[in-house]
Amino acid sequence: MTPTRTLDVVTQDRESEARTPAKPLRPIPPAARDPYAAQPPRPEWPGPSLLDLSRIAPGRPVAQGEVIEVAGRIVDGDGRPVGGAVVEIWNCNAAGRYAHVDDANPDAPLDPDFLGFGRLMTDADGRYRLRTIRPAAYLARADIGWWRPPHIHFSILGGGPRLVTQMYFPGDPLNEKDPIHMVIPPEQRPAAIAEATADGLVWDIVMRGRHRTPFEGD
Repeated sequence: MTPTRTLDVVTQDRESEARTPAKPLRPIPPAARDPYAAQPPRPEWPGPSLLDLSRIAPGRPVAQGEVIEVAGRIVDGDGRPVGGAVVEIWNCNAAGRYAHVDDANPDAPLDPDFLGFGRLMTDADGRYRLRTIRPAAYLARADIGWWRPPHIHFSILGGGPRLVTQMYFPGDPLNEKDPIHMVIPPEQRPAAIAEATADGLVWDIVMRGRHRTPFEGD
């Protein structure tokens, strides 16, 4: 094998210096090139099929707490479906704690059977469907007695820039005491609250327009 030459380093240029290999490059042997892929295949994210966050994996125990289902559609300002949108969901467990190292509620117990986050993709009609554990309220700031009501976080990437929002539960008395919820104009607050049905919760997300769902940063 013929050794390759070392690329010259451009001095006084941090970007070039950082990108220049420190050691000689080695070619990939011909026998290894055919099966080699520079990027792994894209994962098969579920579309309208159910994303189940109530357990870590199929066959594993169901997490503690009440299992709930949430379904809905993501549409643009004209009511057209946003198909193929990547939706990330996360929520705390039934004790009010997130499975995150920076969780501000360390006195609440973690559930070894609940991670509380996942990702799905909407179908061609903009539909999504997920199962999770109903999150508990938790104390966000003890100094002012601020309790966050149960809520689920949604991040949507599709049909425009990434948008982040929160879904609230209908009829929860803490909704009207939550500063994050209360900064939403009164006429827009119903759009942030899911609808309870016999089949579970329904929450449609409108990406833009007059009936736009309240998003963080609005």
